[in-house]
Amino acid sequence: MYNILISLGVGIAIALGIKLAGYSLWAGLIPGVLAFALTFVLLARRVAKRIQLLMDSVQKEFATQATTQKEAQQKVERAVKTLEQGLVYDKWQIMVGPELHAQIGMLKYMVKDLDGAQAHFAKSGPRNYMAKAMEGALHYQRKNFPAMESAFETAVKAGKKESIIWAAYAWCLLQNKEKDKALRVLGRAVQINPSDEKLKSSLSQLQNDKRLKMKPYEPTWWQFGLEAPPTPTMGGGGGGRRVQFITRR
Repeated sequence: MYNILISLGVGIAIALGIKLAGYSLWAGLIPGVLAFALTFVLLARRVAKRIQLLMDSVQKEFATQATTQKEAQQKVERAVKTLEQGLVYDKWQIMVGPELHAQIGMLKYMVKDLDGAQAHFAKSGPRNYMAKAMEGALHYQRKNFPAMESAFETAVKAGKKESIIWAAYAWCLLQNKEKDKALRVLGRAVQINPSDEKLKSSLSQLQNDKRLKMKPYEPTWWQFGLEAPPTPTMGGGGGGRRVQFITRR
């Protein structure tokens, strides 16, 4: 990444400058390392501020409710174009590209552009657990069950405290008639989150041969698009399926 290379260049220049001043190379080591670290932090902050401006712009886009599906689609298209501007920083700062691809993938997924979502999910990193969970849901819809489980496993590893991720994983397994696997998933979830009443209730439902109720996980559950919400809306306010833009810093 360019920021690392520039910072390394500054650090080496400082170390060599001290060496040319008549000191040993070792005397310039600590100042060189400090110069590298300081330069990298300053450059990283500059990129972060520019990315945050794009994120803020997208947040404003979804601050008002879309009244029609067409308007919702237009909002997402504008948001995607805004985020794509940030991809120019992919070569400058580590993790910027994967995170932006994750955000774009989620937006495309939530308006049913599954091909577009899958293309961006493929370029995303493992840290964004919601994006990985949506990728798992996408693979479920396309009946690629090994890929579904792989994506969800990545999601629960990164978002082990997020009950919706575990519940969505179990729901998809149940729909594929993999009840034993769903029980094991929820068992792991409760073991990791022993005070989470929603997860404990979900596990109890399966243990008692009852239907897995996803109502406790609304409205986030609607983002997965696996069940039809009572009132399909997007944006701020009201019920139904919403775009919840997740910013990771």
